[in-house]
Amino acid sequence: MKHFLYLDGDLKRISWIIQTDGIEFKQTREHVEEYRDKITKTQSKYVALHIALFWGIGTFKIKNYDDVKIILDEKTMYDQLKSGNNVNDEFIKNKIKFIQMFIKQRKLKIEFSIIDSKENISSKLLK
Repeated sequence: MKHFLYLDGDLKRISWIIQTDGIEFKQTREHVEEYRDKITKTQSKYVALHIALFWGIGTFKIKNYDDVKIILDEKTMYDQLKSGNNVNDEFIKNKIKFIQMFIKQRKLKIEFSIIDSKENISSKLLK
């Protein structure tokens, strides 16, 4: 099955939308106290990606061997995830490790895509 995963995050919340066969699964979460107003916007987006994959797998929206197109609106994230560019941020390194673990364990076929932030439909959930 093919999924399209949009995600966003700010200093207080994260959001994501998983599109599958014309159905949208939308979620928004408040950051836990440990993160709220303490992490950067980029770090927040990594939290959103980590939790979105975990939620998608846990609710059986995303299953083993599925295709997932992860749609990003931040070039830095795209470069780090697509090319494995060096990451100096330990928080982000840790999130990437868990994201890669989900992908490997579930044998997901991942494609990364970059879009303009105006096209990120999950951003509307944070407003």
